[in-house]
Amino acid sequence: MLDLELDKLKEECGVFGIYSREDDVALNTYLGLYALQHRGQESAGIAITDGSWMDVHRGMGLVNEVFRHQLPHMDGQYIAIGHVRYSTTGSSLLANTQPLMVNYSGGKISLAHNGNLTNAHEIRAELEDCGTVFQTTIDSEVFVNLIARSRKQCVEDKIVESLNKIKGAYCLTIMTEDKLIGARDPQGFRPLCLGKLDSGYVLSSESCALDTIGAEFVRDIEPGEMVVIDDNGVKSIMFAENIAKAACVFEYIYFARPDSVIDGQSVHAARFEMGKMLARESKFTGDIVISVPDSGTTAAIGFSAESGIPFCEGLMKNRYIGRTFIQPSQKKRDNSVKLKLNAVKSVVEGKSVIMVDDSIVRGTTSGKIVKMLKAAGATAVHMCISSPPIIYPCYYGIDTSIRKELIAATKTVEEIREYIGADSLHFLSIDGLMKSVNKINSDDLCFACFNSDYRGGTPCEEDGNDSAKYMFEKRKDNQCKC
Repeated sequence: MLDLELDKLKEECGVFGIYSREDDVALNTYLGLYALQHRGQESAGIAITDGSWMDVHRGMGLVNEVFRHQLPHMDGQYIAIGHVRYSTTGSSLLANTQPLMVNYSGGKISLAHNGNLTNAHEIRAELEDCGTVFQTTIDSEVFVNLIARSRKQCVEDKIVESLNKIKGAYCLTIMTEDKLIGARDPQGFRPLCLGKLDSGYVLSSESCALDTIGAEFVRDIEPGEMVVIDDNGVKSIMFAENIAKAACVFEYIYFARPDSVIDGQSVHAARFEMGKMLARESKFTGDIVISVPDSGTTAAIGFSAESGIPFCEGLMKNRYIGRTFIQPSQKKRDNSVKLKLNAVKSVVEGKSVIMVDDSIVRGTTSGKIVKMLKAAGATAVHMCISSPPIIYPCYYGIDTSIRKELIAATKTVEEIREYIGADSLHFLSIDGLMKSVNKINSDDLCFACFNSDYRGGTPCEEDGNDSAKYMFEKRKDNQCKC
């Protein structure tokens, strides 16, 4: 068996927030984070307040591991925010876990962030020159320091002023002593939605978390919008308008759960259409269609529906291991290589197999899967990928490799096919992807990892430092590698 997700893009993070005078906000946040666990598994945290005091509990590991013994608690708690993390900026350390919590002249504030700031290095340097002390190596800390240093009178104005200084991708949940605040970047790179309980409101990275706690989906937070939730209800403030949208298309390909709806587009429906489009484009024929579970399954079912070739479970995933690619040390990753996936010999033996997966990053894992299927007796393996070739790194909160490590940046499709040992290989076209995500105008989606159209800028363009993943830590080599 092998670890199928060593060759996957790494998720960003997941954020959650709740304001309710009647519900157990800590428990609901815990359940919400459970539903968002797929977005990050390095660390988790929950912050709560009763209107006067604020407390936060954070730790390394999965949600159930961090809160194995107890949830944070205080009498009269009515606001909570939560975070699950995969590190994109800043190492996987306890100090870098979220939510962040600080005391400043305006009171207490806690913040959870999903995304990546392309001008964080520049802002941090300016703040440090002014004497600001940073406790972490994550770009999220830039937010809280900008808010704390703002001379605006009310917290909403402080936050708006801070948001207008930063660039890049983000969705935020912010907690003060008496308010829950959510914000989404002006281009809508990262998702954020609003839900309603009988006695309050919820903010979440994905709608599936609303379903988990029994909240009604109200709407998506608009790009460039901040919502303020208190006892008076929900107030909307547009802090940025008339900026071209660029929602991450990989939410629909891989990141989001299939049962989520983002910006009006069902993730499941989009992936099903991707599979149908793959069948039309590739025109592959075979005896069975299988998927690389779980992220390739919906597209594989769509391929089967379009082609008439039966879908079978040809690969079995061990679901008790967790997504081992998020383990910070390579040694831990290597130790789990044989734990995650296995071929079902009775299904694939003697069969020409069409295998559907969501993406190929480095190609190493794909090659191992092909080899494993042929060792189990598959007569041929025709591989279909429900995304175009990933040629460029992402700067907006997805942990992609530098370009030279992306196999599609250095090899043709035929060379990739030879490298992984498949009999055939087809990537979904950008046009096919656009048609699959059919509820959203393609002009409002980001395809930068396929075509290098970086609408939100890049760190290299602005500060000349580092590559796809800038960390505020000492490096031996500071040369730009973009």
